[in-house]
Amino acid sequence: MSLAAAASTTVFEWPVRVYWEDTDAGGIVFYANYLKFMERARTEWLRAQGVEQQALAEREGALFVVTDARLRYLGSARLDDALQVSVEPQLIGRARLSFLQRCRLGEQLLCEGQITVACIDRAQHRPRRIPSDILARLQPQADLTE
Repeated sequence: MSLAAAASTTVFEWPVRVYWEDTDAGGIVFYANYLKFMERARTEWLRAQGVEQQALAEREGALFVVTDARLRYLGSARLDDALQVSVEPQLIGRARLSFLQRCRLGEQLLCEGQITVACIDRAQHRPRRIPSDILARLQPQADLTE
């Protein structure tokens, strides 16, 4: 059963190799590192949409921050595994984005998460709207908008 209510039209995938530093004493990926893998994939998804986060911060004074993360762990990855981390936009709103993300080893689903990020003002750390030019690039990537 999926954590998301809606299917996305666009799935972005990013490869992640498991390094020694990603594993715990038991030799498997430490659970919190799946969040790091998902963060990397979302950053690369934004870059693929023409959104560079450093430029967004400097030019627009805007940042994306995680406001909610719900994960289900279904399997374990180990040292040197080559994972695929997917990003499926679920909701593109005026000030927030919601994604279904999955980490897979081949066809095996290891971790699934519903992640929500909000746009905030860099200086005041208060919610703000996503700049309109960026919103226009992102909205075609999801089935749902608010």
